Amino acid sequence: MTEGFYPWGGEFTICAPQGCIAVVLLNIQYTPPESVAIYGPLKTENIGIEKIIANTISNPWIRFLILCGDDIRGHRSGSSLVALHKNGIDHNHRIINAPGAIPYIENLNIEAIKRFQAQLTIVDLMGETQKEKIDGIIAEYIHKAPPSFGEPFIAIRIKPQTTVTLTDNRALHSRILIDYLGKVKKRGE
Repeated sequence: MTEGFYPWGGEFTICAPQGCIAVVLLNIQYTPPESVAIYGPLKTENIGIEKIIANTISNPWIRFLILCGDDIRGHRSGSSLVALHKNGIDHNHRIINAPGAIPYIENLNIEAIKRFQAQLTIVDLMGETQKEKIDGIIAEYIHKAPPSFGEPFIAIRIKPQTTVTLTDNRALHSRILIDYLGKVKKRGE
C-alpha cells in the first residue's frame, strides 16, 4: 500500500498507510500513536522542510500535519514550515516571512508547494510537550477522517547514489563522467 509513497529518504517512521496525520517532532522525545500515517523530526528550515513536503504530498491520505515540541533555535524550522504553508516562496525561493536562518526551498517546484498548501492543514502545537495533550489532539483529528486528496503527487524521486569502483585497468576516463557537482558516474547512466 505504501509503495510509491515517501520518495525522499529521511529519519521518519511509517505507521498507518491510510492515516490522515503526519506528526513533525521539534525538540521533543515523543512517539505518536500507531494511527498516524508517518512521524519524524524536523531539524532544518530548508532540506528538512523539502523532505516533509515531498513525503507528505506523496501520500494523499495525509490531510493534517501536526507540529509539536519546541521550535529549533536558530533554524526555527517549525515556524518556517508554518510560514511556507501560509505564504509560499518568493522569486528567489525564500520562504516568505520565515524566521529561519536559511529558509530556502531549492529542490521543489511551485506545484509541489501549492499541493502541500492545498492538501494539508497545519495543526500548530509548537510549545506543547505533554504526551497526553498531543495524543488527545491527534485522536480528535483522526476522528475527522477526511477523504483522500486524490492521486499521489511525486515532486521528484531521489535516487540512491550509486558508487563506481575504479578497479578496471583499461581506459577508465572513457567510461567515467564527473558532473558539475563532482559526482562520479558511469557513461550511459
